[in-house]
Formats: sequence, C-alpha cells, structure tokens
Amino acid sequence: MTTRLAAFAVILLAARAAHGQSVRVTPPPDFDAYVERVLKTFDVPGAAVTIVKDGRVVLAKGYGVRTIGKPEHVDSNTRFGIASNSKAFTATALAILVESGKVEWDAPVIRYLPDFAMYDPYVTRELTVRDLLVHRSGLGLGAGDLLWWPASTYNRPEIARRLRYIKPATSFRSAYAYDNVLYLVAGQLIERVSGQSWEDFVASHILQPVGMTGSTVRHSDATAAGNIATTHAEMDGTVRVIAPLTSDNTNPAGGINSSAADMAKWMMVQLDSGRIAPAGNGQPERRLFTPASTRELWSIVTPIPVRGRSIPGFEHLRPNLRGYALGVGVSDYRGRLRLQHSGGLPGYVSLVTMFPSERLGVAVLTNQESDDAYNALTLAAVDYFLRAPVVDYVTRFAAMRDTVRMRSAQQSRQASVARDSLSGPSLPLAKLAGRYEDAWYGDVSIAVENKSLVMRFGHTPQLVGDMTHWQHDTFLVKWRDRELRADAYATFALNPDGTVDQLKMAPASPEVDFSFDFQDLLLKPIRR
Repeated sequence: MTTRLAAFAVILLAARAAHGQSVRVTPPPDFDAYVERVLKTFDVPGAAVTIVKDGRVVLAKGYGVRTIGKPEHVDSNTRFGIASNSKAFTATALAILVESGKVEWDAPVIRYLPDFAMYDPYVTRELTVRDLLVHRSGLGLGAGDLLWWPASTYNRPEIARRLRYIKPATSFRSAYAYDNVLYLVAGQLIERVSGQSWEDFVASHILQPVGMTGSTVRHSDATAAGNIATTHAEMDGTVRVIAPLTSDNTNPAGGINSSAADMAKWMMVQLDSGRIAPAGNGQPERRLFTPASTRELWSIVTPIPVRGRSIPGFEHLRPNLRGYALGVGVSDYRGRLRLQHSGGLPGYVSLVTMFPSERLGVAVLTNQESDDAYNALTLAAVDYFLRAPVVDYVTRFAAMRDTVRMRSAQQSRQASVARDSLSGPSLPLAKLAGRYEDAWYGDVSIAVENKSLVMRFGHTPQLVGDMTHWQHDTFLVKWRDRELRADAYATFALNPDGTVDQLKMAPASPEVDFSFDFQDLLLKPIRR
C-alpha cells in the first residue's frame, strides 16, 4: 500500500509540473530588475530581500548600496536594524522559558517582578506575561515612549518603574493600542527568571541555535564597524544619511540587527514549528521550541477591528480579520492566514511576512524610511507564489505616496491660514519660563534666551527646542536636532490669578512618529 501511494504521488507531481502547477522554487521572473525599480522609485539606497518556501531559501540577496554616494553594495550578510520585528524574538524567548517551566503565560507579571506596577492597582494585579506582548493593557498608542525615545538618561529598570504614573487611555483588555514599553518589561522579566540579560539570553538561546551568526542584539550595534547598512531618511525633499538610534534601553522591543541570510534561517524555523534540524544520521531532531509554542505564538489574543474603506486600487489588501498574537500580527490575504510585522527606526524600516499554509516567508530590510518600498517588494513576491494576478504595485504605491504628500502639504497650509497670527500670549515670556514636571516623564525646563523661549527635556538631551509663538498661548517648538522631524505645539493654561496652571503638548503634524507621545504629557510648574 505504501509503495502504491508513493508511486501515485510521483505521478501526481509529474502531472502538476506538466500543467504548470509545480512548486515554485525560484524568485519571480525579472525580480532583480523589479527590486531596482522599487529602490529608484522610492529613493531607497539599499535593501536586503529574503524569500523562503517549503524549507528552502529561494532568495537571500542584497540590492543597492549600504551608504548613499559610496560604492559598498548591500549583500546577503549586510546587517540592518529590524526594529519591532525584534518583538517576535522576545515572544519566542518567553516561549522557551515557558517550556522550561520557569514562566507561565497566564501568570501575573508581579509573580516574577514583585515591584512592577501600572497606574491602576487592579491592572497591576491582573496583568499577565501574555498581556505584556499583545497591546491590550489600556496604555495609549506609544504611551511612555518618550522615556526612551529619543535616547534618554533613564535606564531600563527606571523606565519600567515609571509606568505606574502613566494614566490609561482605555480600560484593561478592552482595546488594541500598540506599545513598546511593555516589551521592555518583558525583557526585565526574562532577565529576572533566567539570570541572563535579554541580550545574552536571545543571543545564546535563539541566535546561536538557529545559526544567525551575523545578527546582533543591540541598537548601538548600528554604529559598529563592518558590513552594516547606514541609516537614511528624506530631509527637506532629499534622502541623506541620518544618525541611528543607539540607546539600548528598549532592545527587547526593537534592538536586533540582522541580514537577508539570517532572516531566512529565522523564518524557516518559525514556519517549521520551531524545528532547527530533522532527525537523521543517528542524530535526534533539534528544536528551538515545540509545535505547542507555535500555537501560542500565532494565536490571536487581541482582536483589531477592520475599519474604513478600501483604498482604490488596493481593494484586495483589505483583510476580513485582524488581530495581534504574541509578537506578530495576524490577518488574512487572498484566502490564506498571514503572519506579519513591520519595524521602524530612524533610517531603517522592515517587513516580515509568513504564510504558514504555504510555508512561505518574505522579509524585506531597508536603509531608508519608505513603507511603500517594502510593501511593493513583499506583495510582488507573495502574489507570485500564491499564483495571484500580477499587480503593478510600484505605480500604485507611488501614486498613493504622491497623494499623501499633497494632502499633508494642504493640511499644513490650512493650519497656517487658520492661525490667528495677530494674537499674542497672555503673559510676558519671563512669566512662562520656569521648571515644569510631568508625573511619568519628569522635568522639563523653559528659559528665555535671546528674547525667545527655549524648551529642554531634562532626561532627553536631543529634545532642545526653540519656541516660536503660534497663536494665543500656544507656541510651536522646533527641535534644534532637525533629524527628529517631530516639532510640537505647546499650549499654556492659566489660573485665575494669571499664573501658569499647566502646559500641554501635541505633535505639530500627523507625520510625527507616534513614539513622540507629547500628547500624554501634563506638565505642571514647579513652584518655588
């Protein structure tokens, strides 16, 4: 019977091949030229692209250059910061500890970190290890990120301690809101139960066993010597080199640097339910984790509503379901379950996509901040292996980019037109100056310098900004480090006696990264 089934399988495979339905084991036709077109269209100096299918590496290749204006090319071993794609490594580290009996997914965090606290005592008691990974704690989008972004003087334990002062935006487990700081807490938990730092644990228990020998675990490694992509961004209409994030406070949320070759190994292990090597030649099977952990890692915990209308030309991208599992987003695409996560840092963006039913994985790493580029590359590769109709994603994403830019410029013009430029502040500048304090961030100072106000964040050296009067009691804060691209409004509110009651802030543009959570600050003057 076994022999007959084997013979039938051979005949079936031959028939499929004859009808053009054989398993595809090569990249899409003319894919190299397509990648070059994407890089040129979206002004991306370099990229690394990985495709794995059915346990094979279909492609692991570099394109373009590591640094604009220099000859060194990106290759399969060039490292890029993968940013929030590091979250899956933190989730996997916890899965390994769960399998070893040192951690339970649904145990309260305070069992392992007794000093941990959130704003609400109930949430402190009930928040579980699983909750650290799934963005349903009640914190708002990016809440607390100013504790580490840009680089701050706070260390990792102090950042975790200050979470108790951040008021929730929603009730516990009632809504999805992406955060980074609870992954930092997850890193602290890993350190407490394993006796190793998050960096050492991930390096020794994940990178080494998987064979990701070229990958590293720290944001600060972006400045190391060697085969590393340089960070770039568009500034005033021109793509140029910018400084990378080098603070290691939040490595558990985004600190890994990896390459096309290493991401191929990572995705193959994930798609094979944690198996590193099959049994054979007298050797036992080797696993990073068991299939039971795969089910935990990939199961939706926090549902995400599918809202809004489809974008014309992108109707097929609208999912029927969305949710967040443990370190990875879950949705559907063309009738298949899709696992996907993006990552973004100054000068690096990336996208990792996997289809378990197809044993297909695609990773795109870039050294410029263009989501359009990684989406155009990923979708073209995925559609080819799913045998979907060919779509000119480059043209469609370029048109959408131009529309977004036009709308952004229009919004800026409208804000300027609506401004009451003839109004003035209620108080002299000297009475607005002074020291202010926010419960969770800490101190911010405002001083009069050269007849203008200057704002300085006490624990964030890069956040020094000149305050230009905007209208009434609102000022526009322009950070002197223009690479931040995060100007903000600062609005004073007064007491009945004419003294300052409080100062609130808000991003000055929707293009400001959500990790600049200025809107969560409530700055109160420190009375002498």
